[in-house]
Amino acid sequence: MGSGQVTDWQGMHVTVAGLGVSGIPAAKVLHARGAVVTVVNDGDDARAREQAAELEALGITVRLGDGATLPKGTELVVTTPGWKPDKPLFEAARAAGVDIWGDVELAWRLRGPDAAPWLAVTGTNGKTTTVQMLASILTAAGLRTAAVGNIGVSLLDVVLGEQQYDVLAVELSSYQLHWAPSLRAHSAAVLNLAPDHLDWHGSMEAYAADKGRIYEGNRVACVYNAADKATEDLVREADVEEGCRAIGFTLGTPGPSQLGVVDGILVDRAFVENRQQNAQELAEVSDVNPPAPHNIANALAAAALARAFGVPAAAVREGLRNFRPDAHRIAHVADVDAVAYVDDSKATNTHAAQASLAAYESIVWIAGGLAKGATFDELVAKSAERLRGVVLIGQDRALIREALARHAPQVPVVDLDRTDTGAMLAAVQEAQRLAVTGDTVLLAPACASMDMFANYNKRGDAFAQAVGELGAGA
Repeated sequence: MGSGQVTDWQGMHVTVAGLGVSGIPAAKVLHARGAVVTVVNDGDDARAREQAAELEALGITVRLGDGATLPKGTELVVTTPGWKPDKPLFEAARAAGVDIWGDVELAWRLRGPDAAPWLAVTGTNGKTTTVQMLASILTAAGLRTAAVGNIGVSLLDVVLGEQQYDVLAVELSSYQLHWAPSLRAHSAAVLNLAPDHLDWHGSMEAYAADKGRIYEGNRVACVYNAADKATEDLVREADVEEGCRAIGFTLGTPGPSQLGVVDGILVDRAFVENRQQNAQELAEVSDVNPPAPHNIANALAAAALARAFGVPAAAVREGLRNFRPDAHRIAHVADVDAVAYVDDSKATNTHAAQASLAAYESIVWIAGGLAKGATFDELVAKSAERLRGVVLIGQDRALIREALARHAPQVPVVDLDRTDTGAMLAAVQEAQRLAVTGDTVLLAPACASMDMFANYNKRGDAFAQAVGELGAGA
């Protein structure tokens, strides 16, 4: 089907793989354009039947409990991001020469001729914060924009809606990029690369390659992390448009074509006249909320993309000052008896947890949950000197306990053999017992939450509630 726009959907047989947040809108959009749509779904529970009934009322065919077989006559498959590439449905599609698109690819193909350019962000951690910072900066520059994509705002809705935009700040996951072969961003950033979702991608190499797709066809800037060589390697491998530049960001002093930090000032040596000699002040470290090292890196990446789009320095400062981080991202909950309690429930993998642990000097760490195939040796080894104590909860806590025994045997560990939601109060009470004046009790689980909680938000809420009970009892 190539990489051009599809202008005539009338009568085209399209199979949508999966119900849910992106499958249902995709099915409706394609049906409205005259395609013959069949939705296939592995599950057949009450929720799926309810969703199926809604689609069937429109005239869309839905097959529940059978996501493996490719419907006869399929000319295109549109998949939700979570479906693994090795699913039998996709193998059958590839064998039949049928294209497979994700929701992002579909949105890209359906956008109008005057559509807003995309400034795209991916990475193992920090994507959502960076995209929100970027949108705040673009707004401060007077541009009509929105933070969209993997952040929970459907790209399809934005691309097909009536609202006009000058530019979009787009968060893209590795899953979405895997299924978006013709996406071409104005500029893009890969914030960092660490092992994650390897059960889905199959290998670190495949995961990195999917992240690297974000750079393909970039027009102005490929933004990479100077402290993470893997991101720079992806830029080198990308096929970009003539004149597109590699722009690094660093927490140190920037070289030419980089953004970095000098004496507490965020500076730009990339988008200035005579970058060999000149630098432009963008903001102060204190303008970044919170000013933890990994968040300053996020701010520099957001600033680089905004500057690539021509945003003035004053708007970078104003946008960063206006930005407020989401809940459960290194959020200070309370101080109780001169101990700080910090909720970073969003740290659902080891890379995010490491960034969180690096932000504090003396920590009682609450960790554990679903490991998703991760190992914890590197995380524990790098953080050992900061640990006052550790409280472990959740299904895969033994993996962290074993890493602690190997790399931080001197650190006291409380192993709570519980996965009920009430375990969080017990964990916070144990952490309080281990902490001394000046310490930080940090919830940075390095694991997913679904063994105990519906999501990381609920886990963070449970932590905040438990801390509240400590304060009340103090």
